[in-house]
Amino acid sequence: MNSEYDNENFFAQYAQMPRSKDGLTAAGEWHQLKPLFPELQGKHVLDLGCGYGWHCRFSEEQGAARILGIDLSKRMIEEAEKRNGGNRITYRVCGIETYEYPENTWDCVLSNLALHYIENLESVFQKVNKTLKPGGVFLFNIEHPVFTAGVAQDWIYVDDGKPAYWPVDDYFLPGKRNTHFLGCDVVKQHHTLTQILMGLLHNGFALEAVEEAQPPAEMMDIPGMKDELRRPMMLLVRAKKTD
Repeated sequence: MNSEYDNENFFAQYAQMPRSKDGLTAAGEWHQLKPLFPELQGKHVLDLGCGYGWHCRFSEEQGAARILGIDLSKRMIEEAEKRNGGNRITYRVCGIETYEYPENTWDCVLSNLALHYIENLESVFQKVNKTLKPGGVFLFNIEHPVFTAGVAQDWIYVDDGKPAYWPVDDYFLPGKRNTHFLGCDVVKQHHTLTQILMGLLHNGFALEAVEEAQPPAEMMDIPGMKDELRRPMMLLVRAKKTD
């Protein structure tokens, strides 16, 4: 994850997002992501790019015996410890690419909206496979390739300010995308759908679920939410480590 998350102005803006203030119930993808979680009673869970720690707390509520949440942002980890601490949860300032990934350690590795900051996604897939126990589950939510290939990751607007269409360009050219998010310049990494899904299949995983996030009906009155049905923003994937 980028250092922008430790930028004071950026972090202040991030704190005002509904999902930051109200947690998982305010996340438009949660109604689809929640059912994808495996049985966690007595399990060991690793959260890559844990942010405020909402998914760590959910894992503890589901009975997980040990949870580790890592995030490159010191501010995020401090906030996670304040908001979502728990007896079985440990938080640590650490990057996804620099974590040691001890062999056969975790029953479930999860990651929510963090992997699109990783340049070498296949390397992470290899490390996650190594650190999962046999039959372990890798569950993640990543920005959809149609979203990361969006030009400046924004709509083209008509004169009255309404979004006309979502432009996509350079789809088959993976790599760096310079975007503007919460008042800051943020660098993300674009990966094609083939890279994401075949990257899992080539590195010891079997796909169990692939879903494109759509906001629930009860959120349709929120300004701008209906436009989320015009193009996918997030890709949810559950994969299992093969024996």
